[in-house]
This record gives sequence, C-alpha cells and structure tokens, in this order.
Amino acid sequence: MGRIPSLKNFNAFPHAEDHLLKKTYSGAIVTIFGLIIMFTLFVHELKFYLTTYTMHQMSVDLKRGETLPIHINMSFPSLPCEVLSVDAIDMSGKHEVDLHTNIWKLRLDKYGTIIGTEYLSDLVEKEHGAHHHDNGHEHHDEEKKPEHTFNEDADKMVKSVRQALENGEGCRVYGMLDVQRVAGNFHISVHGLNIYVAEKIFEGSSHVNVSHVIHELSFGPKYPGIHNPLDDTTRILHDASGTFKYYIKVVPTEYRYLSKQVLPTNQFSVTEYFVPIRPADRSWPAVYFLYDLSPITVTIKEERRNFLHFITRLCAVLGGTFAMTGMLDRWMYRIIESVSSSKPRSVLR
Repeated sequence: MGRIPSLKNFNAFPHAEDHLLKKTYSGAIVTIFGLIIMFTLFVHELKFYLTTYTMHQMSVDLKRGETLPIHINMSFPSLPCEVLSVDAIDMSGKHEVDLHTNIWKLRLDKYGTIIGTEYLSDLVEKEHGAHHHDNGHEHHDEEKKPEHTFNEDADKMVKSVRQALENGEGCRVYGMLDVQRVAGNFHISVHGLNIYVAEKIFEGSSHVNVSHVIHELSFGPKYPGIHNPLDDTTRILHDASGTFKYYIKVVPTEYRYLSKQVLPTNQFSVTEYFVPIRPADRSWPAVYFLYDLSPITVTIKEERRNFLHFITRLCAVLGGTFAMTGMLDRWMYRIIESVSSSKPRSVLR
C-alpha cells in the first residue's frame, strides 16, 4: 500500500534529529520526579476505580405477612438467670406465644465467666394476662397461693435465687426472637415470677437492679457499613432502680451487592428514656424495647465506577502530570542557563 504524501502533515508529534536534542541533569531529575508522581496517581486512580460505592433509594414498603427477626445479646450483671424472663407483645395486645424462638440464657459469675446455660423454649409468660407487675392492679388466679402458703418448690427457688444474688451471679441473654411485622415491644425483667415470690426474693421492687450491657441488638443480618446504635451500650445503676425504655424506629432495608444478591434487613434509630422507681410505685423495674416500623424502605445498591470514566480520569491525570513536568523542566533549564551565562568565563591556559 503506497503512502499518502500529505498524511504526515497531520502528525501531532514531530520528532527532532538526535543531534538537536540536549539532555541535562535537571531534565533527568524532573523526569524521575514526574514518573514517581504518575505512578502514585495511577495507583490512586486504580484503587478509586476498584472501590465500590453505595447508592441509596427510598420507596414505599410493600412487604406483607412477614416476620421481624430480633437478634438479642445482652448481659444483666446483677440478676440471676432464674428470675429473668423475656416477654413479647404486638400492638394488638396479643402475646407472641406461637412464634419460633431461639434464645439462650447463660449464667455468669461475678467475674463475668459463664458457669451454666439454659435454653428458653417458651419466652413469654403464658399467665401474663392473669397478673401484671407493671400496673396498679394485681390479679392472681386460684393457682397463685398467698405468701404464707408457699409450697416447697417456691421455697427452694427463693433460697436458690438469694444464694445466687449473694454470690454476685448475673445472666446473659442471647439469641433470636421472631415477632410479627407490626409495632410492638419486648422486655426483659422479673415479670415471669409469681408476685409473692418476687416480693420474698427482693423485698420490694426498688431492690431489683436492672443494670445491663447491650452487646448487640439488631433487626436483621448485618451488611457492610451498617451501624446499630445500641451495640456496646452500658447502663449501670448504683443507687435507685427503675425502668429503661428504648423507643426504636425500624427502617426496612434492602442491600443489593454487585453480584445482584439481595439481603433483606433493617436499620433503626433509638431514643432512650429512664423512669426511676418511687416508693409509692407498684411497678417492677424492667428493660423495655418498644419498636415501630417505618412505611419507607431504603434500598442500598453497591455500584462500581464506569471503566471509560476510569480511562478518562487516568488520561487527564497522567497527561496533566506530563505537561506540568515538561513546563518545570523548561523553567529549570532557562534558570540554569541564565545563571551560567551571568558568571565570568574562565580562560584556559
């Protein structure tokens, strides 16, 4: 194929003859400096391209008929496991006695070491409707005996719990609780005890220390970047006891990975409130988690930057660095030349 004579006029990179080129030490230094900058910027742009970022979208929550998983992991350093119970109730007032649960209670000594375990197959008080510790009306059915007619099992329990309290035993509650996907609450307290047994053990509600450490509380599996505001929360009571209430707003969330895998989960925000026990109160201290669901679903998508966008940025960075080092080389060459020409020339003899 013959060459087109006029094609070379479009050459944007004309080459000079070798004898017209002059290489200097300053030019070499600038070149090395420029190569280091180019390599550094190239690595930075490559990491920027390979790093994923997330986009957030909001839409109306259309889910129906699903359950809400609640992952619990918290410790009560001043209450033995024998007196602790977990109770869940939804907004209609129905106790969640028919839901699948997977909750464990771990006995802790005063140093926090595990000394025993107990599996809870039934979390809630099935007789909760027959007696209430947290209101002014204390009802009891015919199975609830007055204080002076304690049976042998009740006496054994009182002695066992008192011994555990003297030994400084605590309890750790962890596992998962599935509840209906409606507003409701769950709480951990001594409400599972017969009220007369509780009075015999603690000699008043003001002596029930509900100090607790929330190691983890979440409403679904974790995804990259999630922050659960109650994780590693410590609330220790030193004087008067009381009830802790955590008002939680659950936000349904979907996390979409680059692989198109979808992870359904939930985020939440929380507001904390503490109600101290007063001598005239007939309520019992507890730790309440009152939750409600947002009608808005947040979708978080993992995205990766476009390859052509990466090439464009790379060309701009490398080309700009090359142009700047070229200008620096010309300035240094002119400065060195001007300094050299101003010095008197020595005559060789």
